[in-house]
Amino acid sequence: MKLLWLDLNSSYAHSSLALPALHAQIADDTTVEWCMVSATINENTGNIVKQIYQHQPDIIAATNWLFNHEQLLHIVSRAKALLPQCCIILGGPEFLGDNKDFLFKNKFVNGVFRGEGEEVFPLWLKVWNRPRKEWKSITGLCYLDESEEYQDNGIARVMNFSALVSPERSRFFNWSKPFVQLETTRGCFNTCAFCVSGGEKPVRTIPLEAIRERLDNIHQHGIKNVRVLDRTFNYNNKRAKDLLNLFRKYPDIRFHLEIHPALLSEELKNELAALPDGLLHLEAGIQSLREPVLEQSRRIGKLSDALEGLKYLCSLKNMETHADLIAGLPLYHLTEIFEDVRTLAEYGAGEIQLESLKLLPGTEMRRRAGELGIQYSPLPPYEVLQTREISVEELQTAHYLSRLLDGFYNTPTWRTITRTLILENPHFLHELLDHLVRTDVIDTPLSLERRGLILYDFCKKHYPGYLTQVSIAWIEAGMSLKKAPAEKVRTKRQVPPEKWEIVHGTYRENLRLCFLPTDEAEHGYWFGFESEVQKIQPVFKAKN
Repeated sequence: MKLLWLDLNSSYAHSSLALPALHAQIADDTTVEWCMVSATINENTGNIVKQIYQHQPDIIAATNWLFNHEQLLHIVSRAKALLPQCCIILGGPEFLGDNKDFLFKNKFVNGVFRGEGEEVFPLWLKVWNRPRKEWKSITGLCYLDESEEYQDNGIARVMNFSALVSPERSRFFNWSKPFVQLETTRGCFNTCAFCVSGGEKPVRTIPLEAIRERLDNIHQHGIKNVRVLDRTFNYNNKRAKDLLNLFRKYPDIRFHLEIHPALLSEELKNELAALPDGLLHLEAGIQSLREPVLEQSRRIGKLSDALEGLKYLCSLKNMETHADLIAGLPLYHLTEIFEDVRTLAEYGAGEIQLESLKLLPGTEMRRRAGELGIQYSPLPPYEVLQTREISVEELQTAHYLSRLLDGFYNTPTWRTITRTLILENPHFLHELLDHLVRTDVIDTPLSLERRGLILYDFCKKHYPGYLTQVSIAWIEAGMSLKKAPAEKVRTKRQVPPEKWEIVHGTYRENLRLCFLPTDEAEHGYWFGFESEVQKIQPVFKAKN
């Protein structure tokens, strides 16, 4: 029997763990011949179908999730037309809800799995081509039987998570991506109504020694970035501390993990503060800074504790903490979103990620959408369209605000000046947003230089007192000294003053100096470049 796995990802950088996780459990089973077609959602559909057809598989399997849903169905429906005897089986988070309508609408799909597949998928492979009555014993499987009646076998959970063979042992584990994913726990203690993990109980763990062996393997492959997939890294502070001590042993790896700021013990705070620079990259789940919103969303943890923890995390100089907000949550108003962005900027969040709520299959909030007054798209990505608290127009404004944050605050070059403008000017966000919308660039991909030109021009008209700071950011990013943000810069025959305060670097006589004056008394900033052409960042900076 030949099984083809369609590995369809949103981009080249991403790679699903589903294939290696499933294959690792039965890699020694010689009755199954595994093959794979790997692609992204942006590739030509016809070419992907051609590759599948050339393999002539008996089974086509794939993971269906939010951002590959539409393209995946286009591909497998065409493959089924070409290979009518082929069995199409899908799994993934798109099937955590009721699957009856999906299966009746997409009859080219023979069945879908709900939940965790490592134990049940191998069982299905033993009966895949037998009468459908034998599918009844496969937990988590949903399908139409021979009489075209919907059969639902519930949800599959791997209770002995630590007994699974790790995905890294599969020949399909992809070591060529910029990062690898590591799951040290499965399930979530939290009950967030908008999250597919809100009902994943209990939390199951892998022993520390097994994680150490896996990290050794990852390290030997030269991987520099590991994304820890645990839903809440610090649900157990003692375990979190043990894992951090383990991560210390791999100083050349950067670990990305999600942390709940309300659950930080003093001991874990001290542990985080003592870690080497750059070892961690933190995502702090916050969603909203409003108590009623979090209560309605059934998120565990006091808001006061979350704010205190977030403020502490953002104060740490040895790591960067990103914070997220979700527009469209029940009881969350647009004015509050703007205020919360300013608060996160005040805390010094490394990035502020503002997303629109998506009512995912299988979540409590999707089931209660009518009760909560939420209208949402029936098609992926199921984004909220309107609530009692936020209108269609306001949600679009929130989307534009997200674009503004990504383009300016979340970009290291412009972060410091953008943060300063936000904190010192209550109307800055609204005014810059209006400007970007009015000039029709808010939804346009903009280069780093174009964003700098826009910010400089905007400040020149509305916030002239900040032009020097924009110019400094422009120069330090190594951009052209012949364009507007550097219009005050002097580059020809610059002689260093008798005294200056060195900010960074070391002055050498062979450096090419340029001077940015800040007043009529010839005070300002000095920058030193190693090249005649400023294509690189200055290696020297001083002020006098």
